[in-house]
Amino acid sequence: MKKTAFAGLILLLVLPFAYLPLLALATQWRFPRLLPEGLSLEHWQLAWRIGGMADSLILSVVCAALVALSSTALGFRIAHMIAGHRLRRLLLAVAYLPYAFSPVIYSFCLQFFFLKTNLAGTLAGVLLGQFLIVFPFSVILFVNHWTPRLQHMEALVYTLGGSPWAAWRRVLLPVSRPALLNGLFQTFLLAWFEYGLTTVIGQGRVATLPVRVYQYVGEANPYFAALGSTLLIWPPLLLLWLNYRYQNLKYAAVANR
Repeated sequence: MKKTAFAGLILLLVLPFAYLPLLALATQWRFPRLLPEGLSLEHWQLAWRIGGMADSLILSVVCAALVALSSTALGFRIAHMIAGHRLRRLLLAVAYLPYAFSPVIYSFCLQFFFLKTNLAGTLAGVLLGQFLIVFPFSVILFVNHWTPRLQHMEALVYTLGGSPWAAWRRVLLPVSRPALLNGLFQTFLLAWFEYGLTTVIGQGRVATLPVRVYQYVGEANPYFAALGSTLLIWPPLLLLWLNYRYQNLKYAAVANR
């Protein structure tokens, strides 16, 4: 019984990753057929040629990478400052504030300032908007990384005559490498799947992959929507695999010492 339930759970988890690519390759797939009538690259060629899918894919990768790198770097540094601050709880409460609203409501709250600065409907505005929602998450993620033990290690470097640069380069960054990679991965995913803020701030002019997928869903185009969804889910899977490989190599290196 347990094996059957476990197999059913695995099937439910794997099904979307198989169904979406299959639907994207289907020529026709009408109810009640269990399988498509045929498979073809026609939808992929059309989406790539006239659907703007390639541009949306490149745009999403660039946006997510830039937002992830900047929010991880700045969030790591700000979390270091907050961890030892006497107003730590208050500052963390401020970091949680953007998540008290839904992304769309938060976007409409910010929209006035983006309109006044002429950033609405621009790539720079979308990047800034995504940063404003990903950066607080990065701070929250990293603040617990700065444990008393790590702060004591930093203080020890200063006691031995080391400079702040030496503390960061020789102690804090090497020790924090796994946390930084984890933070980079999670912030990338948050920016990669961001839809509400991108729609409101981008005003439909900045067509990232999530925006493109919702557009196809609204147009009742399931094949293009499945194609865009396939492109959305596979890069995170690749990152998960790379993270898994990195963790295995790290544990193997520790075991061989």
